Amino acid sequence: MELERLLNLEKLLEKKSFFLFGPRATGKSTLIRRQLAGSAQVIDLLDSRVYLALSARPYELEQMIGARKKDLVVIDEIQRIPELLNEVHRLIENEGLTFLLTGSSARKLRRGQANLLAGRVWQARLFPLCSREIPGFDLERYLRFGGLPAVYLSDYPAEELDAYVNTYLKEEIMAEGLVRRLPPFSRFLNTIAMASGEMLNITSLGSDCQVAPSTVREYLALLEDTLVGFTLPAWTESKKRKAIRTAKFYLFDPGVTHVLAGTESLDRNSNLYGKAFEQFLAMELRSWLSYRRKRSALSYWRSTAGHEVDFIIGSEVGIEVKSSRAIGPADYRGLVALREEGIVPRLYLVSQDPRARESDGIRALHWADFLDELWGERLLR
Repeated sequence: MELERLLNLEKLLEKKSFFLFGPRATGKSTLIRRQLAGSAQVIDLLDSRVYLALSARPYELEQMIGARKKDLVVIDEIQRIPELLNEVHRLIENEGLTFLLTGSSARKLRRGQANLLAGRVWQARLFPLCSREIPGFDLERYLRFGGLPAVYLSDYPAEELDAYVNTYLKEEIMAEGLVRRLPPFSRFLNTIAMASGEMLNITSLGSDCQVAPSTVREYLALLEDTLVGFTLPAWTESKKRKAIRTAKFYLFDPGVTHVLAGTESLDRNSNLYGKAFEQFLAMELRSWLSYRRKRSALSYWRSTAGHEVDFIIGSEVGIEVKSSRAIGPADYRGLVALREEGIVPRLYLVSQDPRARESDGIRALHWADFLDELWGERLLR
């Protein structure tokens, strides 16, 4: 099955050169092949011959582009040779070329003090598949196996996920020297997977995986740099109720989360199911903000008294997520507290309850109806 991705590379590149970052196996190379075939010259740094030539002599990039020079050049896996960015800088300035620079890790670029081409190259992200990219979207399959294209479309998704986790998250990260020892990092991956979607407690995480708090911070930074996880900051604008400032941490895909946590099955009535459903909505919101080039921040709110709203977009939209098929008055508690702050004007309770209703400024919607509003650009007014 060929999937139509929402990220339009041609439209982006009409404006500027871009970095395109995304976790491994989200489909960056496939997207480039389908959208830019014939219009761009692709330099693939996973090709060992190309890699060896340019790592030894970065200045040969212009010669490699050569007589077939096109206005658009793609360099795939740019983090493998950060020194090329100096040449990219020169070719943008002197030759007027447009570049798409892809990567699955920003770690080597940032840590190696690479030329990040500030002002000359913008950034875009590619995420796992979102609901709008999958014909006949199957929520239960997505919650169990996630949205990596090769996994979701596979007849053997569990096998694909297991291979992904063991060959990339463990072996490749270890091979690149990003962690010194694999056993403590493996324990950490299991621990952070079980804590995905929860507030970060560095001391507790370190105790659970038997490493120092400083090592936990290094591992968390590694997951963010390799785009395998992300922090959700706390929204702290509330005035009537003091807000907690501790961030939450999510892994980037529910299927990967389940493999790392050792989940064998996903019971509809379990806490794991509710966490996976919340993670799915987090992925949809991140994808929408990025693909639509929205500048609003995504955060969550929790008061010291325990009132909580799962997601806040800017200070404009509050979203509470419940996986239940029948919502009740208790499910509104966090949104009611947030409404009393008088700051966030649009409030949603998103669940699997099919009945839509509105009460005192809070709209309760089935998740599919909510996503219709989100992707139909009716959420922010």
